[in-house]
Amino acid sequence: MATIATATEDGKQSAGRRALRLSPSAISYLQATPLIGILGFFFLLPIAMISVVSFWDYDFAGLYPDFLTMNYTDTLGSWVTWKTYLNTLKFTALVWGLTLVIGFWVAYFLAFHIRKTSTQMILFLVCTVPFMTSNIIRMISWIPVLGRNGLVNSTLIEMGVIPQPIEWLLYSDFAVVLAMVHLYTLFMVTPIFNTLMRIDRSLFEAARDAGASGWQVLWNVVIPLAKPGMAIGTIFVVTLVMADFSTVQVMSGGQSASVALMMKNQMSLLQYPAAAANAVVLLGVVLLMVTAILRVVDIRKEL
Repeated sequence: MATIATATEDGKQSAGRRALRLSPSAISYLQATPLIGILGFFFLLPIAMISVVSFWDYDFAGLYPDFLTMNYTDTLGSWVTWKTYLNTLKFTALVWGLTLVIGFWVAYFLAFHIRKTSTQMILFLVCTVPFMTSNIIRMISWIPVLGRNGLVNSTLIEMGVIPQPIEWLLYSDFAVVLAMVHLYTLFMVTPIFNTLMRIDRSLFEAARDAGASGWQVLWNVVIPLAKPGMAIGTIFVVTLVMADFSTVQVMSGGQSASVALMMKNQMSLLQYPAAAANAVVLLGVVLLMVTAILRVVDIRKEL
């Protein structure tokens, strides 16, 4: 009887262990639970709160929980908003094009024209030196260079190239684009450089053996293989430019506008629901742009 009881208990314990055994998919979900919790608390929850506030009512005295579409109709039905979005997209396109060209050639030089790995890393770190200061300081540093009596105008007048200072160098769209290119080019250089370093150099030799010229190797081998890095850099630059308000405000002298600057002004006037509605619309526009980029280029191999 004791043997039978022991066997019965062993059978129950084995059945319990089988019941507690989890499937591989369940184990994967459990392992991802901390990350899901962090993303949910710091990413999804704020977006949900902004979305809720965007439907609230407000006046000069406070906010009133409600469910109104007034903020969205005011935002999407105003020609000022559409003009501001077009101006923001203009800045985005110009900065993206310039950072892509500059970033690609800087990354190409570091990857293929610098032989020593140590020298590559040193030069790459030199590119990151400006990031040891804040964006505001690096942006404001252009004012004494581009101003009416700044370095550029003074030099051109002394050389006799121009009779009087150029007014549009500062407090203009040109100054905004220039400052943004200066601030965000490294975000394009880094992913492209990382992609170019992974390219097998034997592909270049094979292309040259097949009779390809240097430009053909660049166009048919390097650029196609560098597209994932370009796509990642594009996502970085697009999202940063679309969300930038300080550069537009300072470098345009208040003469230009962007969606982020419009939201900043709304928040300074305590119009939080209207700013939240603009934030939701801006998030939708950025997500559409990122989705379009991901549909064109598969970046999973770089992640």
